Amino acid sequence: MKSHWRFAVVALLLAGTAILLQARNHAENVPPHPALASFPYQLGEWTGTDVTISQDVLEVLGAGDFLLRIYQNNSLPQPYVDLFMAYFPSQRTGDTIHSPRNCLPGTGWSPVESSRISLALPGHAPFPANRYVVAQGDDQRLVIYWYWAHDRGLASEYWAKFYLVADAIRLNRSDGSMVRITTPLLHSEPIESAQQRLLSLAGNLAPLLNQFVPR
Repeated sequence: MKSHWRFAVVALLLAGTAILLQARNHAENVPPHPALASFPYQLGEWTGTDVTISQDVLEVLGAGDFLLRIYQNNSLPQPYVDLFMAYFPSQRTGDTIHSPRNCLPGTGWSPVESSRISLALPGHAPFPANRYVVAQGDDQRLVIYWYWAHDRGLASEYWAKFYLVADAIRLNRSDGSMVRITTPLLHSEPIESAQQRLLSLAGNLAPLLNQFVPR
């Protein structure tokens, strides 16, 4: 019953979005923003190295701006943190944010545990985010991701769709983004330890989000 309810809500939101955005006869407001490729390589004690996103993956993602980068902490011998950011300046044409919940199983990662956490990042009120433990064979990783648009953080893809409609009406904008951070779970490592590693990087990138994802 719950899945049917969610499907109905999403279907209504998507239909409403399509009708609304097609009906508007004036140009959408697409604010200028720096390319994600210019996101700083140095975030506190974390130093980043770009990872190339393959062309077939880019074709699946659609018409947006994407960043995939691995950050290492120079001061501590610990696993890396993988940062993926996706920004869509417009979602009028059907290119929308892909949920990692759907994408990760398609790349061979199976969910082991899922939950919601509250992120209290510098310069912003606490907001909910998704936390997943995923596995591929003996390899496990911790994933935290959230949706970000107009200085608003969300965990729910359904609420993200709701605000997509609301912001299209209020601001004549349909832009939005998703931020995902991932780190390997060491053998017998507590989840809280890996989470602190992710939050360390998140705390450094949070003050920059509104520069690259316009408010």
